[in-house]
Amino acid sequence: MTLASVSPRLIRIAAALLIGPDGRTLLVRKRGTEAFMQPGGKIEAHEQPVHALARELDEELGLVIDPAHATWLGQFSAPAANEPGFVVQAELFQLTIDSNVSPAAEIEEVRWIDPATDGELILAPLTRDLILPFYRASLTAIA
Repeated sequence: MTLASVSPRLIRIAAALLIGPDGRTLLVRKRGTEAFMQPGGKIEAHEQPVHALARELDEELGLVIDPAHATWLGQFSAPAANEPGFVVQAELFQLTIDSNVSPAAEIEEVRWIDPATDGELILAPLTRDLILPFYRASLTAIA
């Protein structure tokens, strides 16, 4: 048995915890899928994660960010929502934004939700099990 046969296949992404002025967070749903997730996307071989994030946010939401304003929160891994047998490994960055976004490229829908809830949406495992609980814990630590 080779290592490849026991190791899950990995998808490396950069993802954003986008926070609006009212404290809600933005989730996106790709065309032809059900689960909402953090905006972001795959990191190209030549890219730093924060630059991949800036590129993806521009392509998918028309959102232009300054990478220097993105705060790295850590690396999170979970089963991929749309690729069975794959694990998503996300470099997560937090950004506070006060701009309109609209779905573009493969993004079909965007939703702002209260991070204390699931917004009554189907959520990707990474968002549901790790990112939203992590963010909620950071809010209670501040309070």
